Amino acid sequence: MTTYYKVLSEHNLGNYSGAVWFLPEGKRPGKWMPKIKGELVICVKGYHLCREQDLLRWLGPNIYEIESKSAILEIAGHNDKVLTAGPVRLVRRLTTWNERTQRLFAADCAEHVLHIFQGQYPNDDRPLKAIKAARQFVQGEIAFEEMAAARAAAWAAAWEAAGAATGAAVWAAVWAATGAATGAATRDAVWAAAGAAAGAAAGAEHEWQAARLMEYLHGEVG
Repeated sequence: MTTYYKVLSEHNLGNYSGAVWFLPEGKRPGKWMPKIKGELVICVKGYHLCREQDLLRWLGPNIYEIESKSAILEIAGHNDKVLTAGPVRLVRRLTTWNERTQRLFAADCAEHVLHIFQGQYPNDDRPLKAIKAARQFVQGEIAFEEMAAARAAAWAAAWEAAGAATGAAVWAAVWAATGAATGAATRDAVWAAAGAAAGAAAGAEHEWQAARLMEYLHGEVG
């Protein structure tokens, strides 16, 4: 059985619609959101949900499992989300997805493409230090100011890097060590890492990221 997800903002609103959702209470799912009448229009009208492979595109601070009483539709030409008329409800929030795991996942994605930068700049360790700082901050081993300093150094390295792929690899490190790792910054790190792996390698990188993300969501790492 396919599991579907809904990604909400820091305040549990629809990331783009701003819609207010009924939240789960303890182990009880949220109340049913009303059925949408009339013709559904992708990106305009309907409840938009994610499959596992869609989550990387829409990462945010809160991820919920969700269910619908009506058919869930895949729309031709839109391979990053699905659509339903509902009624729908949030079943449970994935508590495995939190500030700690968001930062660690971003660091993993940045480190996975760091070799692209290191191949051209083998003596520049600023991006590596930013990734390390992100992990140390999560572990409580360094203060926020130390992570911020490492991020600033990686930022400078990103601007100095020659080539789009090389620069993207560093930007992933920059976002991994950002101050506000509340989903959006993690998403930026993921996108930068995928952008660093150009061409055919981008698909493989996306698959690796998706598999790693599910390991975090299932509580297997972090």
